[in-house]
Amino acid sequence: MLLSDGKMLACGFELSSSLSPFPHRLPVFRSFMSNLIVHGGTPLRGRITPSANKNAVLPVLCATLLTWEPLRLHGVPDITDVRKILDIFRTLGSEVHMDHETGTLELHHRETSFDAARHRLPEEMRSSIMLVPPLLARFGVARLEDNVKGCTLGVREIDPHVEVFQRFGGEVERTEGSLLVHSKGRLTPTDHWLDYASVTTTENFVLCAATASGTSTLTNAASEPHVQEFCRFMAMIGVRIEGMGTSRLTVHGGSTLKGGEFRFDEDFHEITTFLALGAITGGDVIVRNSAPENFPLLDRTFAKFGVQIVHEGGWSRAIRTGPLKVQTPFTSNVLTKVEAAPWPYFPVDLLPIFIALGVRAEGNAMFWNKVYDGALGWTGELSKFGAHVFSSDPHRLITFGGNPLTPAVVESPYIIRVAIALFMVAASIEGKSEIRNAAPIRRAHPRFVENLRSLGVQVEWTSEE
Repeated sequence: MLLSDGKMLACGFELSSSLSPFPHRLPVFRSFMSNLIVHGGTPLRGRITPSANKNAVLPVLCATLLTWEPLRLHGVPDITDVRKILDIFRTLGSEVHMDHETGTLELHHRETSFDAARHRLPEEMRSSIMLVPPLLARFGVARLEDNVKGCTLGVREIDPHVEVFQRFGGEVERTEGSLLVHSKGRLTPTDHWLDYASVTTTENFVLCAATASGTSTLTNAASEPHVQEFCRFMAMIGVRIEGMGTSRLTVHGGSTLKGGEFRFDEDFHEITTFLALGAITGGDVIVRNSAPENFPLLDRTFAKFGVQIVHEGGWSRAIRTGPLKVQTPFTSNVLTKVEAAPWPYFPVDLLPIFIALGVRAEGNAMFWNKVYDGALGWTGELSKFGAHVFSSDPHRLITFGGNPLTPAVVESPYIIRVAIALFMVAASIEGKSEIRNAAPIRRAHPRFVENLRSLGVQVEWTSEE
């Protein structure tokens, strides 16, 4: 049975690597273990080389459909969403050679074909919406399921994407259960101002603009490190982009795009995650980090909880000289705050990681999610450990940290970093804990458990009894 919104994962099933997401092939399932058992209380020690950021890898994979030339990508992580997109490519007739051991992917889309009557993009993977511009460019049509989804972070509308398609001359038609997007010939260049600095909408704009004949400009563009990495790939295949890393992008489209070779950077989310795991357990974790220029605000946020981050020689390290402790602001009667919003604000995806630190740190702190509705609903699970957390409203919560905690069995929603945050708290408590429905971790972090074991954690995947 196919379920939407990732429910098949929560039920203990995963699409096999041979499964096509299209209706003319029968699905095949393989069971896997979805819960994490951790025996906490051990300080983590060692070195970690993080994987690439899935939020850079997935749009780049979609963008590869824009060129008929061969491509070689290095550092491609073995995660579920990557496997799904590669299955799409295989079903469409592309040449796909993936070495999961080395992370090297070779692609050639010269024989690719698409039939909107048969082929559907998987709705449980939000990044599938970025396949629309390449399909429009090659075939003049794309079919999108009516409600593509990702992590359960509240309502994530597709209207901004539809508006982008229309601005470039695409025609959007609603059919039963899906949207058909058509284009008559080449897309036309446009200038657009986003309501909100959305990452995927920015990437869809760049994808459309790359195939339009002329110059297009986007104002209020997202500028996260993974958006910049995506733009660097687009430049590598021949798209001229001005303003990378800023909120205003100018894209000169219409050129014949080429092939080439591209290497992904380490994921700054994963770097931060392992630094935080070292800090919360009182250990010493050193993480490969080739882009410390992305970390000044993250470093200062760690410092709010008594953790110093040191970057040296391409590696980063979290240093604790004593117990975790919330730093007191100079302003009287004000809580220490972590405010998450679009880059260059503190990254919203990392907020759960620092909530875990706040639970363990002596003192009180406020966490403010300015992006997603309902993304903090999971924090009630922290009380099962004995943590004291108060939800002020759907966007803000306060941690009253430093209380003694005990092992627990907790349930994770379908949010990657929440599953990790619950694991962090469990890893810092002596004794056996269980994080149920932790499978979303596999969507972003390959070899997560193997990396943890290399740091000295006693952890294993298990299934529902």
